[in-house]
Amino acid sequence: MMKKIKWATLGVLFSGWLLMGCEESSYTPKPLGYFRIDLPEKEYQHYSGSCPYNFDYPVRSLLDTMSQRAQEKCWVNLHYPQHRATIHLTYVGVDGNNLDEYLEDSRNMAMKHTVRADAIEEQFFQNPEKRVYGLIYNFEGNTATNFQFFLTDSTDHFLSGSMYFNVAPNSDSLEPVSAYIKEDLRRLIESFSWDYGNGAGQKPA
Repeated sequence: MMKKIKWATLGVLFSGWLLMGCEESSYTPKPLGYFRIDLPEKEYQHYSGSCPYNFDYPVRSLLDTMSQRAQEKCWVNLHYPQHRATIHLTYVGVDGNNLDEYLEDSRNMAMKHTVRADAIEEQFFQNPEKRVYGLIYNFEGNTATNFQFFLTDSTDHFLSGSMYFNVAPNSDSLEPVSAYIKEDLRRLIESFSWDYGNGAGQKPA
């Protein structure tokens, strides 16, 4: 009698272990989640300062034009403090035949990110009426920057821009904010114009 109870007990335990094993094998881990980011409505203002260019930029961003060095007086930063992102805008005057040098430097800067980029999309931009021509580099993947561009009138002015986050690159978690800021940058580019009354260059006839 004791022996029968013992084997019956072991049978029940063994059956329980089998059921537990089946439950564990069917477990699927939940995908990694991220905090929801509430993004404000778009609202823009126009920049027109002492530098030879104008553009629209977001009201909720901070435009820093206070360069400490004379040779960088028209280098400006567009900050998004709430998203820990910064847009660096670098301006140089075109002198003689150095436009090709600036174009090559801009391309080299973009190509440095091919190692970590999953894909790079190049898009040509032109606004002949305002004499604004450029190239946009849109990166996908965990790159240090995921958006770069340059604009020029091909004779007197050259401006380059790049977006950086002050956090470790993670394309999954940054995607909503990145897409949001890219919309602002496209607005900046589409509204961009040269001011031939400031800095180098003469207004075309």
